[in-house]
Amino acid sequence: MDFDSFYRDTSRRLLRYAYGLTADPAEAQDLVQEAYARAWQRWRRLSRYENQEAWLRLVVTRLATDRWRRLGARRARPAPDRPPSHVPPPSENTVLLVGAMRTLPLIHRRALALHYLLDRSVAEIAAETGVSTGTVKSWLSRGRDGLAAALGPLEPTLTAEGRSDAR
Repeated sequence: MDFDSFYRDTSRRLLRYAYGLTADPAEAQDLVQEAYARAWQRWRRLSRYENQEAWLRLVVTRLATDRWRRLGARRARPAPDRPPSHVPPPSENTVLLVGAMRTLPLIHRRALALHYLLDRSVAEIAAETGVSTGTVKSWLSRGRDGLAAALGPLEPTLTAEGRSDAR
């Protein structure tokens, strides 16, 4: 497979994964761009890997981790003078979910992003991260519990028959 085909086949999934890690669309795009730039530089060697996409996800994960380290330095700098360009606001559900995801440790966000955004099985996540399936199950369980705690209880709604039905 050539690099262009690889990029077309994987770029949307990688962007979803990066967004799941960072909860910031602009930062996710930057991480993905940097990961593909690195992949392009190493394509001869990378093209022989069994799972090139897993390599990209590892690069994005490491870049996202470095991002948290850089945040301390960014906070010390003054805010930019010009406002950001207009972007349509996210939906209320997106805002709630992103806020809840930000409360989770990176490893739980990563497991949730791989499982729910990229449809990876527990075994695939375990192989990619180098841990046991039990550890991955624990991360997913703790991540879901953390999301549930951050989102709070869902309010029951009335069905057409007038019964209370928790969503």
